[in-house]
Amino acid sequence: MSDKPPSVTVIIAAKPDQAEIQAVAAARRLDYPPDRLEIIITRGKQPSAQRNVAMRAARGDWLYFLDDDSVPGPENLRRAAKFMSDPGVKMLGGPNLCPPDAPPLEQVFAVVLGSWLAFGPSRARYARVGAVRRTGEKELILCNLMARRDSLLELGGFNEALYPNEENALMDELQKQGGKLMYDPQFVVYRRPRRTLKAFARMLMTYGRGRAEQFRVYPTFGSLPNLIPLLFCVYLIVLLAVESAASGTHMALWGATPLALYGFCILLQTVASAFTGGVVRALAAMPLLAASHLLYGFGFWRGLFTKLPSSESRPHVEVRLETVAAFEAQPRSDSPPANGPGPVAPERSGGG
Repeated sequence: MSDKPPSVTVIIAAKPDQAEIQAVAAARRLDYPPDRLEIIITRGKQPSAQRNVAMRAARGDWLYFLDDDSVPGPENLRRAAKFMSDPGVKMLGGPNLCPPDAPPLEQVFAVVLGSWLAFGPSRARYARVGAVRRTGEKELILCNLMARRDSLLELGGFNEALYPNEENALMDELQKQGGKLMYDPQFVVYRRPRRTLKAFARMLMTYGRGRAEQFRVYPTFGSLPNLIPLLFCVYLIVLLAVESAASGTHMALWGATPLALYGFCILLQTVASAFTGGVVRALAAMPLLAASHLLYGFGFWRGLFTKLPSSESRPHVEVRLETVAAFEAQPRSDSPPANGPGPVAPERSGGG
Protein backbone atom coordinates (compact mmCIF):
# COMPACT_ATOMS: atom_id res chain seq x y z
CA MET A 1 0.00 0.00 0.00
CA SER A 2 1.37 3.44 -0.93
CA ASP A 3 2.28 5.84 1.85
CA LYS A 4 1.90 8.84 -0.44
CA PRO A 5 -0.76 11.39 0.55
CA PRO A 6 -3.75 11.81 -1.78
CA SER A 7 -3.15 14.03 -4.77
CA VAL A 8 -4.68 17.52 -4.66
CA THR A 9 -5.65 19.84 -7.49
CA VAL A 10 -6.01 23.51 -6.65
CA ILE A 11 -8.56 25.12 -8.98
CA ILE A 12 -8.43 28.90 -9.38
CA ALA A 13 -11.04 30.70 -11.48
CA ALA A 14 -9.69 33.83 -13.20
CA LYS A 15 -10.64 36.29 -15.91
CA PRO A 16 -9.52 35.61 -19.50
CA ASP A 17 -6.67 38.16 -19.58
CA GLN A 18 -5.96 38.52 -15.87
CA ALA A 19 -2.22 38.94 -15.33
CA GLU A 20 -1.87 39.01 -11.54
CA ILE A 21 -3.47 36.06 -9.76
CA GLN A 22 -2.72 36.29 -6.06
CA ALA A 23 -3.95 32.78 -5.31
CA VAL A 24 -1.30 31.15 -7.53
CA ALA A 25 1.64 32.34 -5.45
CA ALA A 26 -0.25 31.41 -2.28
CA ALA A 27 -1.00 27.92 -3.62
CA ARG A 28 2.71 27.35 -4.24
CA ARG A 29 3.34 28.07 -0.57
CA LEU A 30 1.01 25.29 0.58
CA ASP A 31 2.81 22.77 2.78
CA TYR A 32 2.25 19.67 0.67
CA PRO A 33 4.49 17.39 -1.42
CA PRO A 34 4.95 19.15 -4.79
CA ASP A 35 4.65 15.88 -6.69
CA ARG A 36 1.16 15.41 -5.17
CA LEU A 37 0.02 18.97 -5.89
CA GLU A 38 -1.44 20.30 -9.12
CA ILE A 39 -2.49 23.91 -9.71
CA ILE A 40 -4.96 24.75 -12.48
CA ILE A 41 -5.90 28.26 -13.54
CA THR A 42 -9.23 28.15 -15.34
CA ARG A 43 -9.84 31.30 -17.39
CA GLY A 44 -13.18 32.47 -18.70
CA LYS A 45 -16.23 34.62 -18.02
CA GLN A 46 -18.44 32.13 -16.17
CA PRO A 47 -16.95 30.71 -12.95
CA SER A 48 -19.31 27.72 -12.69
CA ALA A 49 -18.44 26.56 -16.20
CA GLN A 50 -14.76 27.31 -15.61
CA ARG A 51 -14.67 25.14 -12.48
CA ASN A 52 -16.56 22.31 -14.17
CA VAL A 53 -14.07 22.21 -17.05
CA ALA A 54 -11.14 22.27 -14.63
CA MET A 55 -12.71 19.60 -12.45
CA ARG A 56 -13.00 17.19 -15.36
CA ALA A 57 -9.37 17.82 -16.36
CA ALA A 58 -7.97 17.61 -12.83
CA ARG A 59 -5.76 14.70 -11.81
CA GLY A 60 -6.15 15.18 -8.06
CA ASP A 61 -8.21 12.95 -5.78
CA TRP A 62 -9.18 16.06 -3.85
CA LEU A 63 -10.05 19.47 -5.30
CA TYR A 64 -9.25 22.71 -3.50
CA PHE A 65 -11.27 25.61 -4.89
CA LEU A 66 -9.88 29.13 -4.47
CA ASP A 67 -10.90 32.49 -5.83
CA ASP A 68 -8.23 34.42 -7.69
CA ASP A 69 -7.59 36.62 -4.63
CA SER A 70 -7.74 33.90 -1.96
CA VAL A 71 -4.59 33.52 0.16
CA PRO A 72 -4.79 30.18 2.00
CA GLY A 73 -2.78 29.38 5.09
CA PRO A 74 0.27 27.22 4.21
CA GLU A 75 -0.96 24.47 6.53
CA ASN A 76 -4.43 24.18 4.99
CA LEU A 77 -3.88 20.97 3.01
CA ARG A 78 -2.29 19.27 6.00
CA ARG A 79 -5.28 20.27 8.13
CA ALA A 80 -7.70 19.08 5.46
CA ALA A 81 -6.04 15.66 5.28
CA LYS A 82 -7.06 14.96 8.89
CA PHE A 83 -10.73 15.26 7.99
CA MET A 84 -10.75 14.10 4.37
CA SER A 85 -9.18 10.79 5.42
CA ASP A 86 -12.74 9.89 6.44
CA PRO A 87 -14.35 8.74 3.17
CA GLY A 88 -17.72 9.95 4.43
CA VAL A 89 -16.50 13.56 4.41
CA LYS A 90 -17.28 15.01 0.98
CA MET A 91 -16.43 18.67 1.59
CA LEU A 92 -14.42 20.74 4.03
CA GLY A 93 -14.33 24.48 4.35
CA GLY A 94 -13.63 27.39 6.61
CA PRO A 95 -13.82 31.18 6.74
CA ASN A 96 -12.36 33.74 4.39
CA LEU A 97 -11.02 36.52 6.60
CA CYS A 98 -10.36 40.17 5.88
CA PRO A 99 -6.58 40.77 5.95
CA PRO A 100 -5.52 42.85 8.95
CA ASP A 101 -3.84 45.39 6.65
CA ALA A 102 -6.96 45.98 4.52
CA PRO A 103 -8.23 49.60 4.25
CA PRO A 104 -10.57 50.86 7.03
CA LEU A 105 -13.71 50.72 4.88
CA GLU A 106 -13.09 47.06 4.09
CA GLN A 107 -12.58 46.38 7.79
CA VAL A 108 -16.05 47.84 8.36
CA PHE A 109 -17.46 45.54 5.66
CA ALA A 110 -15.82 42.63 7.51
CA VAL A 111 -17.66 43.60 10.70
CA VAL A 112 -20.97 43.47 8.84
CA LEU A 113 -20.19 40.15 7.16
CA GLY A 114 -19.16 38.59 10.46
CA SER A 115 -22.22 39.77 12.39
CA TRP A 116 -25.04 37.48 13.42
CA LEU A 117 -27.76 40.05 12.70
CA ALA A 118 -26.69 40.60 9.09
CA PHE A 119 -25.66 37.10 8.04
CA GLY A 120 -26.92 34.65 10.66
CA PRO A 121 -25.15 31.28 10.52
CA SER A 122 -23.43 32.33 7.30
CA ARG A 123 -21.23 34.68 9.31
CA ALA A 124 -19.04 31.59 9.80
CA ARG A 125 -17.90 32.17 6.22
CA TYR A 126 -16.31 35.46 7.26
CA ALA A 127 -15.19 34.87 10.86
CA ARG A 128 -13.80 32.04 12.95
CA VAL A 129 -16.91 30.69 14.65
CA GLY A 130 -16.95 27.84 17.19
CA ALA A 131 -15.05 24.57 16.86
CA VAL A 132 -14.61 21.93 14.16
CA ARG A 133 -18.03 20.49 13.40
CA ARG A 134 -20.28 18.83 10.89
CA THR A 135 -22.15 21.56 9.06
CA GLY A 136 -24.37 22.53 6.15
CA GLU A 137 -24.17 24.76 3.11
CA LYS A 138 -24.76 28.02 4.97
CA GLU A 139 -21.34 27.92 6.66
CA LEU A 140 -19.16 26.99 3.67
CA ILE A 141 -18.04 29.15 0.77
CA LEU A 142 -16.49 28.34 -2.60
CA CYS A 143 -13.47 30.65 -2.30
CA ASN A 144 -12.09 28.25 0.35
CA LEU A 145 -13.50 24.79 -0.26
CA MET A 146 -12.02 21.29 -0.39
CA ALA A 147 -14.02 18.49 -2.04
CA ARG A 148 -13.70 14.94 -3.35
CA ARG A 149 -13.43 15.00 -7.11
CA ASP A 150 -15.28 11.73 -7.68
CA SER A 151 -18.22 12.86 -5.53
CA LEU A 152 -18.64 16.09 -7.50
CA LEU A 153 -18.32 14.38 -10.86
CA GLU A 154 -20.92 11.83 -9.82
CA LEU A 155 -23.40 14.68 -9.34
CA GLY A 156 -22.43 16.35 -12.62
CA GLY A 157 -20.52 19.25 -11.07
CA PHE A 158 -21.89 22.73 -10.51
CA ASN A 159 -25.19 23.85 -11.96
CA GLU A 160 -24.08 26.43 -14.50
CA ALA A 161 -27.47 28.16 -14.49
CA LEU A 162 -26.76 29.31 -10.92
CA TYR A 163 -24.29 32.06 -10.07
CA PRO A 164 -23.77 32.60 -7.23
CA ASN A 165 -25.01 29.76 -5.00
CA GLU A 166 -23.92 27.02 -7.39
CA GLU A 167 -21.87 25.47 -4.57
CA ASN A 168 -24.75 25.71 -2.09
CA ALA A 169 -27.02 23.66 -4.33
CA LEU A 170 -24.29 21.06 -4.81
CA MET A 171 -23.72 20.83 -1.05
CA ASP A 172 -27.42 20.16 -0.51
CA GLU A 173 -27.27 17.34 -3.03
CA LEU A 174 -24.21 15.82 -1.36
CA GLN A 175 -25.97 15.85 2.01
CA LYS A 176 -29.08 14.24 0.53
CA GLN A 177 -26.86 11.31 -0.44
CA GLY A 178 -25.51 11.03 3.11
CA GLY A 179 -22.25 12.89 2.58
CA LYS A 180 -20.73 14.87 5.44
CA LEU A 181 -19.73 18.52 5.20
CA MET A 182 -17.19 19.79 7.73
CA TYR A 183 -16.38 23.29 8.99
CA ASP A 184 -12.96 24.04 10.46
CA PRO A 185 -12.58 27.60 11.84
CA GLN A 186 -8.79 27.31 11.43
CA PHE A 187 -9.01 26.31 7.75
CA VAL A 188 -8.78 29.90 6.54
CA VAL A 189 -7.96 32.03 3.57
CA TYR A 190 -7.36 35.78 3.64
CA ARG A 191 -9.28 37.77 1.10
CA ARG A 192 -10.22 41.43 0.90
CA PRO A 193 -13.93 42.31 0.91
CA ARG A 194 -15.33 44.63 -1.75
CA ARG A 195 -13.39 47.84 -2.28
CA THR A 196 -16.27 50.36 -2.40
CA LEU A 197 -19.76 50.87 -0.97
CA LYS A 198 -21.22 50.42 -4.43
CA ALA A 199 -19.46 47.07 -4.90
CA PHE A 200 -20.51 45.95 -1.41
CA ALA A 201 -24.14 46.85 -2.12
CA ARG A 202 -24.03 45.02 -5.44
CA MET A 203 -22.61 41.95 -3.69
CA LEU A 204 -25.47 41.90 -1.18
CA MET A 205 -28.08 42.13 -3.93
CA THR A 206 -26.30 39.40 -5.89
CA TYR A 207 -26.30 37.13 -2.84
CA GLY A 208 -30.04 37.66 -2.43
CA ARG A 209 -30.71 37.00 -6.11
CA GLY A 210 -28.56 33.87 -6.06
CA ARG A 211 -30.37 32.46 -3.02
CA ALA A 212 -33.77 33.05 -4.61
CA GLU A 213 -32.68 31.36 -7.84
CA GLN A 214 -31.30 28.43 -5.86
CA PHE A 215 -34.59 28.18 -3.96
CA ARG A 216 -36.49 28.05 -7.24
CA VAL A 217 -34.34 25.24 -8.64
CA TYR A 218 -33.59 23.35 -5.40
CA PRO A 219 -36.29 24.26 -2.83
CA THR A 220 -35.29 23.27 0.71
CA PHE A 221 -36.45 24.18 4.20
CA GLY A 222 -32.93 25.46 4.87
CA SER A 223 -33.51 28.38 2.50
CA LEU A 224 -36.72 29.54 4.17
CA PRO A 225 -34.93 31.84 6.69
CA ASN A 226 -33.52 33.72 3.70
CA LEU A 227 -37.06 34.93 3.03
CA ILE A 228 -36.88 37.13 6.15
CA PRO A 229 -35.10 40.09 4.46
CA LEU A 230 -37.69 39.97 1.68
CA LEU A 231 -40.53 39.99 4.21
CA PHE A 232 -38.80 42.84 6.03
CA CYS A 233 -38.85 44.89 2.82
CA VAL A 234 -42.55 44.11 2.35
CA TYR A 235 -43.20 45.13 5.96
CA LEU A 236 -41.50 48.50 5.45
CA ILE A 237 -43.52 49.18 2.30
CA VAL A 238 -46.77 48.35 4.10
CA LEU A 239 -45.74 50.43 7.11
CA LEU A 240 -45.03 53.45 4.92
CA ALA A 241 -48.40 53.04 3.23
CA VAL A 242 -50.19 52.81 6.58
CA GLU A 243 -48.32 55.81 7.97
CA SER A 244 -49.23 57.95 4.98
CA ALA A 245 -52.89 56.93 5.20
CA ALA A 246 -53.37 57.01 8.98
CA SER A 247 -50.61 59.06 10.55
CA GLY A 248 -50.79 59.29 14.32
CA THR A 249 -53.36 56.55 14.81
CA HIS A 250 -52.95 53.59 17.15
CA MET A 251 -52.78 51.27 14.16
CA ALA A 252 -49.76 53.12 12.78
CA LEU A 253 -48.08 53.09 16.20
CA TRP A 254 -48.71 49.35 16.55
CA GLY A 255 -47.30 48.76 13.10
CA ALA A 256 -44.11 50.66 13.94
CA THR A 257 -43.42 48.61 17.07
CA PRO A 258 -41.53 45.84 15.19
CA LEU A 259 -39.35 48.55 13.62
CA ALA A 260 -38.45 49.82 17.09
CA LEU A 261 -37.54 46.27 18.14
CA TYR A 262 -35.42 45.96 15.01
CA GLY A 263 -33.58 49.12 15.91
CA PHE A 264 -32.91 47.70 19.37
CA CYS A 265 -31.46 44.54 17.75
CA ILE A 266 -29.12 46.70 15.65
CA LEU A 267 -27.99 48.43 18.82
CA LEU A 268 -27.30 45.08 20.52
CA GLN A 269 -25.38 43.83 17.49
CA THR A 270 -23.32 47.03 17.45
CA VAL A 271 -22.37 46.52 21.09
CA ALA A 272 -21.42 42.90 20.38
CA SER A 273 -19.39 43.89 17.31
CA ALA A 274 -17.51 46.49 19.33
CA PHE A 275 -15.94 43.71 21.40
CA THR A 276 -14.54 41.94 18.35
CA GLY A 277 -14.10 44.67 15.73
CA GLY A 278 -13.60 47.78 17.82
CA VAL A 279 -15.96 50.63 18.71
CA VAL A 280 -15.26 52.80 15.66
CA ARG A 281 -15.77 49.99 13.16
CA ALA A 282 -18.88 48.77 14.95
CA LEU A 283 -20.46 52.24 14.87
CA ALA A 284 -19.55 52.65 11.21
CA ALA A 285 -21.16 49.29 10.48
CA MET A 286 -24.52 50.23 12.08
CA PRO A 287 -26.19 51.66 8.97
CA LEU A 288 -24.78 48.85 6.85
CA LEU A 289 -26.49 46.28 9.06
CA ALA A 290 -29.88 47.65 8.07
CA ALA A 291 -28.76 48.18 4.47
CA SER A 292 -27.69 44.53 4.24
CA HIS A 293 -31.24 43.34 4.90
CA LEU A 294 -32.80 45.80 2.47
CA LEU A 295 -30.34 45.07 -0.33
CA TYR A 296 -30.47 41.30 0.19
CA GLY A 297 -34.28 41.42 0.28
CA PHE A 298 -34.40 43.44 -2.92
CA GLY A 299 -32.02 40.99 -4.58
CA PHE A 300 -34.10 38.03 -3.38
CA TRP A 301 -37.24 39.60 -4.86
CA ARG A 302 -35.46 40.08 -8.17
CA GLY A 303 -34.21 36.49 -8.11
CA LEU A 304 -37.74 35.17 -7.84
CA PHE A 305 -38.46 36.44 -11.34
CA THR A 306 -35.18 36.18 -13.25
CA LYS A 307 -35.09 33.95 -16.30
CA LEU A 308 -32.91 30.90 -15.73
CA PRO A 309 -31.59 29.57 -19.03
CA SER A 310 -31.89 25.87 -19.73
CA SER A 311 -28.82 23.82 -20.56
CA GLU A 312 -29.85 23.88 -24.22
CA SER A 313 -30.31 27.66 -24.43
CA ARG A 314 -27.19 28.75 -22.50
CA PRO A 315 -24.53 30.25 -24.77
CA HIS A 316 -21.17 28.53 -25.02
CA VAL A 317 -18.38 30.12 -23.02
CA GLU A 318 -14.73 29.67 -23.89
CA VAL A 319 -12.69 28.24 -21.03
CA ARG A 320 -8.90 28.02 -21.14
CA LEU A 321 -6.92 25.92 -18.68
CA GLU A 322 -3.35 26.57 -17.54
CA THR A 323 -1.51 24.08 -15.38
CA VAL A 324 0.96 25.55 -12.92
CA ALA A 325 3.47 23.16 -11.39
CA ALA A 326 4.00 23.75 -7.68
CA PHE A 327 7.72 24.32 -8.21
CA GLU A 328 7.57 26.40 -11.43
CA ALA A 329 7.88 30.16 -11.66
CA GLN A 330 5.59 30.66 -14.64
CA PRO A 331 2.36 29.00 -15.80
CA ARG A 332 2.23 27.12 -19.05
CA SER A 333 -0.80 26.75 -21.25
CA ASP A 334 -1.22 23.05 -21.86
CA SER A 335 -4.76 22.77 -23.11
CA PRO A 336 -6.69 24.18 -26.03
CA PRO A 337 -9.75 26.33 -25.33
CA ALA A 338 -12.64 24.28 -24.03
CA ASN A 339 -16.27 25.23 -24.42
CA GLY A 340 -18.55 25.15 -21.44
CA PRO A 341 -22.14 26.40 -21.38
CA GLY A 342 -23.12 29.21 -19.08
CA PRO A 343 -24.04 32.89 -18.86
CA VAL A 344 -21.46 35.62 -18.40
CA ALA A 345 -20.85 36.57 -14.75
CA PRO A 346 -18.17 38.28 -12.63
CA GLU A 347 -15.30 36.25 -11.20
CA ARG A 348 -16.37 36.38 -7.54
CA SER A 349 -17.80 33.49 -5.60
CA GLY A 350 -19.91 33.18 -2.54
CA GLY A 351 -23.61 32.61 -1.99
CA GLY A 352 -26.15 33.96 0.37
